[in-house]
Amino acid sequence: MSDNMFVLNGREVSFDPGQTILEAAEACGVQIPTLCHLKGTTPTGECRICVVEVQGADMLVTSCSTPVEAGMQVKTESPRVVTERKKILEQLLTSGNHNCAISGSDNGNWTEFQLQVQKNDASSELCPVWGDCKLQELAYQYQVKITPSSPQRDYYPSEMANPMIIRDFSRCILCGRCIKACNEVQVNRAISMGYEGDKAKVVTPGDHPLSESDCVFCGECVQACPVGALVEKKARHIWRPWETEKIRTTCPYCGVGCQQLLHVKDGKIVKVTGVEDAEPNQGRLCVKGRFGYDFIYSKDRLKTPLIRENNEFREASWDEALDLVARKFKEIIRENGPDAIAGVSCARSINEDSYQMQKLFRAVIGTNNIDHCART
Repeated sequence: MSDNMFVLNGREVSFDPGQTILEAAEACGVQIPTLCHLKGTTPTGECRICVVEVQGADMLVTSCSTPVEAGMQVKTESPRVVTERKKILEQLLTSGNHNCAISGSDNGNWTEFQLQVQKNDASSELCPVWGDCKLQELAYQYQVKITPSSPQRDYYPSEMANPMIIRDFSRCILCGRCIKACNEVQVNRAISMGYEGDKAKVVTPGDHPLSESDCVFCGECVQACPVGALVEKKARHIWRPWETEKIRTTCPYCGVGCQQLLHVKDGKIVKVTGVEDAEPNQGRLCVKGRFGYDFIYSKDRLKTPLIRENNEFREASWDEALDLVARKFKEIIRENGPDAIAGVSCARSINEDSYQMQKLFRAVIGTNNIDHCART
């Protein structure tokens, strides 16, 4: 066997130096389940769902943090591995306020358990990410069934005061993905792991609400969260994956060109997420790109051009409004020359608009009086 080969599920495959078992397996088309792993960040093996069996090792190892070695023999779905993953999933499901419906739907105590979960959530709805939860997916995949019971752990109260994000600590599995997203992806460093043991929770400096911290509400933590611990306030209990259509588009807020997925229900945007593995943003979005879509449906939004006459505005067609602007421009140029006109373009507008703006002033009007102003 060569220096860059190892055995994966009985098949000899190649790997690149420095790859972890998880990365090498994915490169070969073998999927290993993960919860705490976040691509491009430091692996921790915190959740242990990605454990695999390595021949000669006394214990199962976490594939996300274990480098692959030449000649290594790895099994990703051995009976020992499956048993361990089921045990981990059972612990996660019973330790939190999770009503994934895989547990005890055929059990007489399920209704009582469901009512208790809804009471804890202060809602008559199922978990806000029901149908879009990695923990739920794995519970179904490995057919983990637990005996429903009221959660024993004392949960921190949900943080509802933030303008865009709800933090539900009762559903947090302490995987640390949100911390990696904040500290290593966005490098905002607004949150970290705090306290110890049963009191452990994700905290801001001083354990203040997000609205009183350095959080810029980019929402990267929400997109990284594999469960219902972090959800968009506006989409909570409104958005369900099977009810929406995903439409890929380019964010219009600035010239970067971030790729978005619009989640559309009944012709209306109910949620926005970044497109993973797409350039240039690789799933990342700013607060405007992720949360700034309400204005589309504002009753105060101007939808028709207005022309001022006698100190009052009247509605006009686009043709009439554009003809008026063109006529005024021509009058100014004829009387005072093209340099009597200047244009200001928003520095955060999309590149195409800025290009057309400068082209209009330089090539059509005939002046170099074109500048930009930044806005936040």
